[in-house]
Amino acid sequence: MNAPVPELEARAARCAARLREADDLLLTSHIDADGLTSAGVATTALERAGIAHDVAFEKQLDRSAIERYAEAGYDTVFFTDYGSGQLDVITEYDAFDPVVADHHQPADAETEYHVNPLLEGLDGGSELSGAGAAYCVARALGAEDERVDNRDLAALAVVGAVGDMQTVEGELVGANAGIVEEGVDAGVLAVGKDLAVFGTQTRALPKLLAYASDVPIPGITGDRNGALRFLDGLDADCREDGEWKTWAELTVEDRRTVVSALVQRAIRTGVDPEEVESLVGTTYTLTEEEPGTELRDASEFSTLLNATARYERADVGLAVCTGDRGEALREAHELLREHRRTLATGVNVVREVGVTRAEHVQWFHVGDRLPETVVGIVAGMAMGEDDVDAGVPVIAFANKEAADAEDVEGEAVKVSMRGTPRLVERGLDLSAVAREASRAVGGDGGGHEVAAGATVPKGREEAFVAAADAAVGDQLET
Repeated sequence: MNAPVPELEARAARCAARLREADDLLLTSHIDADGLTSAGVATTALERAGIAHDVAFEKQLDRSAIERYAEAGYDTVFFTDYGSGQLDVITEYDAFDPVVADHHQPADAETEYHVNPLLEGLDGGSELSGAGAAYCVARALGAEDERVDNRDLAALAVVGAVGDMQTVEGELVGANAGIVEEGVDAGVLAVGKDLAVFGTQTRALPKLLAYASDVPIPGITGDRNGALRFLDGLDADCREDGEWKTWAELTVEDRRTVVSALVQRAIRTGVDPEEVESLVGTTYTLTEEEPGTELRDASEFSTLLNATARYERADVGLAVCTGDRGEALREAHELLREHRRTLATGVNVVREVGVTRAEHVQWFHVGDRLPETVVGIVAGMAMGEDDVDAGVPVIAFANKEAADAEDVEGEAVKVSMRGTPRLVERGLDLSAVAREASRAVGGDGGGHEVAAGATVPKGREEAFVAAADAAVGDQLET
């Protein structure tokens, strides 16, 4: 077997060996798209290897969760998409052997069974996701059986990377690119250049263009009637039996016609040339999924998964990852509809509570008006609002549920932070900001350069903002 990520081959082999030796194994993972695909990759590989295991999910891996695992009698716990940052706590317990496949910043502690790109000089924010780390272990698990190489799981690993915002200038790079190649070779992925907007498989064309906000085009973006007029003016077959087609249903020639007209409109209306170029990007198609469904496109698949666990149904997301195209997929679609309604509400909530500007950051607090599990997404969406400066990191606060606030004294607040790739290029690292600012107020945090989170005591939000503002200022001024 050729290793998908040669730098991690030895680590993955050690992890696989320990998993094969486990008598009582728990697989535990995060609840976002990367965490769900990590669990999907891991549980499928374990099942193929004949390794019995239980599965658990956590919004946040804290001491109380780790203590539960230690008391449950497992001799091995397999952590995916988290665990590295909590190794200092995990290693306090000798009740189980930890196996970790993660990509977040490791704590100052060690375990023999640890796959993380950062340990080998790879970027955990852009070169390998949690699902990618789990994929490395999955390939190692399949190494002993020539009938099972697990390369088909590359499709899920790519969904995880895309869902974790790991694309660089529109495409996956580094170790992620190596996994893409394996997926293409296995016949489960296709890579191409196409219109780089969300919803190409499922949204009717007017909605697709009106909702495409990454590159705002005057007269089309946010203007359904404008999108209708634009499409009606094209020499392209955009309807069938009176109904608007989706992008996936267009012929190659008609797609070229639409893209060319979009580019011309963008240039004519003064859109920045760099943004115009990003209208076309790399697409990742899951070739074994049905055309015209969310599962066919990596970005739409990841959004569907995000909609399951964020509403306490990680079991549904995992079932979809492992191939359930019946009841689980129907439930996922209903959760996605609910998710979209919540996000639409979220944008209005941000408008109502208002965004406060500090020197180097901006912030808002939604209190109990939105679930803490979606406030990070809403923070990202808010960066497209007129009253929000897209060139400044945004911090969002939401009250945590009492049962989830055990990691700090008293009531707690969830913090979500979002930046942009351009800010990262200037030196922004929100992971470091989250850790520094949260610890300054008695909380805990971490994440990635462009997106991070924390939990802090209620009443310490403004102190957190002050610490984060100073940290961001130091990063961007150096």
